[in-house]
Amino acid sequence: MIDHAAIRLRHEALDPILDERGRRRFAAAEALAAGRGGVTAVARITGVARSTIGRGLLELRGEAAPAAAPDRIRRKGGGRKPVVVTDPTVVADLKELVEPATRGDPMAPLLWTAKSLRTLAAGLGVLGHRICHNVVGDLLRDLGYSLQANCKTREGTNHPDRDAQFGYINDRVKQALAAGEPAISVDTKKKELVGDFKNGGREYRPKGQPEAVRVHDFVIPELGRAAPYGVYDIAGNAGWVSVGIDHDTASFAVNTIRRWWQAMGRARYPQATRLLITADCGGSNGARVRLWKRELQALANELGIAITVCHLPPGTSKWNKIEHRLFSFITQNWRARPLVSYQTIVQLIAATTTDTGLKVQCEIDTNTYPAGVKVTDAEMDSINIHRHEFHGDWNYTITAQVPIRSDSS
Repeated sequence: MIDHAAIRLRHEALDPILDERGRRRFAAAEALAAGRGGVTAVARITGVARSTIGRGLLELRGEAAPAAAPDRIRRKGGGRKPVVVTDPTVVADLKELVEPATRGDPMAPLLWTAKSLRTLAAGLGVLGHRICHNVVGDLLRDLGYSLQANCKTREGTNHPDRDAQFGYINDRVKQALAAGEPAISVDTKKKELVGDFKNGGREYRPKGQPEAVRVHDFVIPELGRAAPYGVYDIAGNAGWVSVGIDHDTASFAVNTIRRWWQAMGRARYPQATRLLITADCGGSNGARVRLWKRELQALANELGIAITVCHLPPGTSKWNKIEHRLFSFITQNWRARPLVSYQTIVQLIAATTTDTGLKVQCEIDTNTYPAGVKVTDAEMDSINIHRHEFHGDWNYTITAQVPIRSDSS
């Protein structure tokens, strides 16, 4: 009588460590020991095919040549054929499904779904292929595919004069620095919610005691948002940031430049006859913003100096010096710290330093700056603006409507 329980026990104990040859010979040995009906019983218990057990019996009895050489588990050519052999078109169809460019019917559902292995296997099934998601993964690896995250590299429209404009800006900055004239980079930093909200990054705290913050990032009406606008002095490696509590307008931007000049620039450049500003092409200091030019005219009149503006080409804001010379270090300095008040924001910004000697001053700008201010054609015509020969829409100089200070004054 066959002891089914004993066979099952031995199989469960040995199966995890057996390879294909060992599993075949184990099943054959159990069937031989069981006697009549042993092949059927062992096949039912172990799941090994009767034909495989039969080959194992021939090997044990020495009635057949070994199924494989000593260094092989199975004989050459044995085993299930690869799917690329049994289904020659599966690879081509898989490539069509994962191809980044849209192919075929743009309304095909798979084009608008996350292309997981199971989704791809289902898509291949619709095309008539019988394949599991694990095999799809093997095929993708063989084709050179791997899981990839998004990579920020596209900069928007690649203007044909982009590189030339960068060269033009570089030359103007070099000229200003060589002449001892101020050259600054300006921009608005990302607006921040004021309150106990999560701030990116990590800092050391007692283990298991992270700082508790709000679950949802909804603005607190009585606190609002902070709009930090920065000025970076390229030669002085110094920054000024005004933290606005109202709209981020051109009036706010120019008033920040005014405050930088009053607090830092005037003392560093007492003999300045002109100011060079490099700025993004959009935003509150955009090249097409009328209010920006009108406010710069008022500033030029106050300071009695010419103001030259060179805008970075469209879509290249990340190359603005203030981004990686000032704003990036501010972000590092306040990482993982909730910006619970305007005073906290000011203190964190003002405490930002670097090994290269960066110094930052910061203050709250409590003024209100209405949005939607219209500048008339007559006001634009009154601005003393000289557009440069090269891209006058990006490069221009606004001179004071009062006599400009000379070097000898």
